Amino acid sequence: MRLTQEKPDLSAYLAADEAVDHHHPLVRETAATLAKASVDTYAYARAAFEFVRDEIPHSQDAGRMEVTWRASDVLRERTGICVAKSHALAALLRAEDIPTAFCYQRLRDDNTSGYSLHGLVAVRLDGAWHRQDPRGNIPGVVDAQFRLGEERLAWPVDPESNEVDYPVLYAEPSPVALRVLKEARDRLHLWQIYPSEL
Repeated sequence: MRLTQEKPDLSAYLAADEAVDHHHPLVRETAATLAKASVDTYAYARAAFEFVRDEIPHSQDAGRMEVTWRASDVLRERTGICVAKSHALAALLRAEDIPTAFCYQRLRDDNTSGYSLHGLVAVRLDGAWHRQDPRGNIPGVVDAQFRLGEERLAWPVDPESNEVDYPVLYAEPSPVALRVLKEARDRLHLWQIYPSEL
């Protein structure tokens, strides 16, 4: 799949906003800790990915009811759904001047017999964009890994099932997903109002 930048200027993919609050002290502290143990930019990007993937459980997997959406809140509460975890990873990467985009998939949702919007990120390294999925692994089901080149996402799309890989690299989080994260009273309510597509 050919990825397309929404905005031509890479500085847009380094910006902070209300969801990607990479100037927040907790984001800066976490980034500094990860950077201290990393020998180069690639090692830092991988460490940030693995931290969000492994140390911040997906709310559904952990049985957590609170809904987080701001990167600093995801780091503080140590939980979030895929979209919220992508905000946290983007903030950690942008905090160290690594351009990061938001990417989305439309996937089948076995819980609703419909579809659900899935959030991930793309990181700009070695002169190209590489999608990464910090959703969180599930033994025997999900095995997402940090890769440049060949992707290892949580779920590859199945076009025959009308699943979609959106090719646009967004500089800001999806307004549709962000709105429902903010409105949701808890995770059960979130699943009732969660979008099926962009």
